[in-house]
Order: sequence, then structure tokens, then C-alpha cells
Amino acid sequence: MKSPISPLRPLWLSLGFFFAGLGFVGTVVPGMPSTVFFILAAYFFSRSSQRFLNWVLNLPKVGPLVRDYRSGLGMPRKAKIFALCMLSFFALTSAIFLIPVFWVKVLVLLLGLVGFWFIHSRIPTKEIVLAQRQVSEAQ
Repeated sequence: MKSPISPLRPLWLSLGFFFAGLGFVGTVVPGMPSTVFFILAAYFFSRSSQRFLNWVLNLPKVGPLVRDYRSGLGMPRKAKIFALCMLSFFALTSAIFLIPVFWVKVLVLLLGLVGFWFIHSRIPTKEIVLAQRQVSEAQ
């Protein structure tokens, strides 16, 4: 039996397309992330459309990263280091050289710190997760 259609389905679907669009923009704009937006798109498509969820999960470059994240593997070590370096570089460069308003500089630096903390602390490193799984399976 099919589950009833959620009244929020159009909202979830719209958000999925919005974040997928940002993900595609992030693939061509230097310093803008893309994977995180595709992860968000997958989240919203999982609540609205299996077809579009499958589309995101099967995208050639980003699909495997989204699948890894959804299965609890997090990010590969190289990608995590690269993301942290780019986040730091662009937040610092923007705050020091590009933004003239002091409170906006502070806001950009604070948001950069929150992003750095989140990626470093809350997103697992794929290689560590796989090693931990091997150890727990061996016991």
C-alpha cells in the first residue's frame, strides 16, 4: 500500500531542486562547495521524489560522495582537508582584503569558524570509519 502524499512534498521537492542548483553552481564557482548542496538536495528528494533522489545518487562525480555520506562514511580524508583549507582561505581572504565593513568581517569569520568546526568535528572521515568497522568486524 502506498503511503499518503505529504502536503509538504512540493516544498521538499522545491528545496531539493534549489540545493541541486546550488550544487551545480558550486562545481564551477571557485571556493563555493558543491557536495554539501547535493547532500541537502538528496535529503529533500528523499522526502519528495525517489526518482530525483536516484538522479542525485547516480551523478558521476558527486553521487559516490553523497552515497558515502548517507551511509555514514562521511568524507574522504583528502576531500576533508581540501574543504577545510578552502573554507579557511576564502573566509580569511574575504575578511582581510575584500570586506570593508567591520561587523561583516566578524560575521564572515564566525561563519567560517562554525563551518570549520562542523566539517572537522561532525563529519566523519571515511578512512577512519572504514578502519573502525574493520576492527569491530574482526572482534
